[in-house]
Amino acid sequence: MNLGISKDLIGHVLVVHVSGDLDVYTAPQLKEALADTLAADGAALVLDLSKVHFIDSTALGVLASSLQQSKSHEGDLRLVIDDPYLLKIFHITGFDDVFAVYPKVADALSAR
Repeated sequence: MNLGISKDLIGHVLVVHVSGDLDVYTAPQLKEALADTLAADGAALVLDLSKVHFIDSTALGVLASSLQQSKSHEGDLRLVIDDPYLLKIFHITGFDDVFAVYPKVADALSAR
């Protein structure tokens, strides 16, 4: 049930690194960590999920809500996912068509 969250500012983009499992117990921590960042107009955010190996529907809901909030403030939310299991979940749910998903943080930062 441990969730690690750290933040780095790279240029004008905030990168939030997440490690551990994203589930019903830890999703509220992620939601809280993203809340202030997503409230800023035009904020660019990269959510690094490369050290996450499990995600449930509660956490997917937090991600969908965060994307909606980001768009409502004319912001940008990009995900970094390299785990085949997570990529499969995103494909099955259709979230790979909803989110901008990149294999590395550098790719997400350089995308336009």
